[in-house]
Amino acid sequence: METVTITMKNPPALYLEADNVTPDGFAGKTAAQIAELSVHEGNTTSTLGKYFEISGNAGATAADTKIVVKGDVKKVKYLGMKMSAGEMVIEGSADLYVGAWMTGGKLLAKGNVEAFAATAMKGGELIVEGNAGNYLGAAYRGDWRGMSGGKILVKGNAGSDIGMYMTGGEIVVNGNVDVHVMTHAEGGKTIIKGNTKSKLGGQLVDGTIIVFGTIETMLPGYKPNGEVELEVDGVKALFAHYIGDMGERHKKKKGAIVYGNLYKKI
Repeated sequence: METVTITMKNPPALYLEADNVTPDGFAGKTAAQIAELSVHEGNTTSTLGKYFEISGNAGATAADTKIVVKGDVKKVKYLGMKMSAGEMVIEGSADLYVGAWMTGGKLLAKGNVEAFAATAMKGGELIVEGNAGNYLGAAYRGDWRGMSGGKILVKGNAGSDIGMYMTGGEIVVNGNVDVHVMTHAEGGKTIIKGNTKSKLGGQLVDGTIIVFGTIETMLPGYKPNGEVELEVDGVKALFAHYIGDMGERHKKKKGAIVYGNLYKKI
């Protein structure tokens, strides 16, 4: 695997849209060619080389390419957008849409990521060592298709509306989350190892939410369904089981109604 390192040298005054910074966008290119890729600052189109020092040539394919992003990129959007293979490492914090529409590969953010990370993710792996903003793994605004595959791991906390319209894949948050988890979801799994606030699983059709910490307010649409022992990430524990959202439509499978599942560690 060939490695391309891009290092911020000229921070943008406005926010920078850098959707070409992916293994797919770099594949088959030399450092000089990568420097000529377009980026957008406000209504101005420029080149990646204006803002970043580029070193190393990419591999022949996305799968053969690793990108390391260095320097202050807190005002850079769309890093890793639509990547299908290869690897990316963001050594600090980044702005909106990190890993949005990913279909494959591995993306590691060593700092924080802002809202809409992994929007409508279909595959691959996103690891955030810091905190994640709102709408993690959710649908794009106005769309009803959220995350459908892949895995997201947030080692810190996450914001509100994570997993909105989720249909598949897995989100794991080691810390706490804000309101609205898996709203409108029709599949997938979200594991929260910290505490939650309110409105978990609102209008949940199908899918699973597992909470290790506290739930500030349980929605009235969830019905107690006994207790069950689960093994989650290698940890065995007893969980209270709830099914719902009872106020939402539910499909049938082999004649039985399919509900969403909410588990709360006892």
